[in-house]
Amino acid sequence: MAVNESESLLTAARQAAQQAHCPYSHFHVGAAVACADGSVVSGCNVENASYGLSLCAERVALFAAVSQGKRPIRLAVSCIDAQDDAAQASKMPCGACRQVMQELMPPEATIHIDGVGPRTIEELLPESFQLKPDAHQSDRAKI
Repeated sequence: MAVNESESLLTAARQAAQQAHCPYSHFHVGAAVACADGSVVSGCNVENASYGLSLCAERVALFAAVSQGKRPIRLAVSCIDAQDDAAQASKMPCGACRQVMQELMPPEATIHIDGVGPRTIEELLPESFQLKPDAHQSDRAKI
C-alpha cells in the first residue's frame, strides 16, 4: 500500500473519530476499513453506561463492512485524543478487536495505527485462536 493510500485511510479514521459517542471515557476513536471493491467503510467507538455493551471503532467499521457484503482488506485506527507522547500501548487496538480483525481480514492484512505505524495481524495477535469454518459456511469465513 502506498504511503498516500495509508495516510488517506488514516485521515478517514480520524474523521470517523469525530462522530464517537464517548461520554464516559472522552476518548474519541475512529476506524476506516479499505475493502476489496475499493470502498472505505468507517466506524467510531460507541459507549454505553453498561460498559460491556460499548463497542470499539474497529469492530463497528469491520461489522459495517461485512454487513454491506464487502470484504475488508486493510484497516486504519486513530485515537485522536491520545497525546503524541503517550505510550504506544495506549493507541493500540484491544484484544477483542484484534480477534475480530483476525477473523474478518486476510492474514496479510495491514493495520495502520495512528501514532504507532503499520502492523500485520500476526504481529498484533500471534498464535491467534482460530476455528476451521464448516463446509456450508460462506466463502467470507475462509478469508
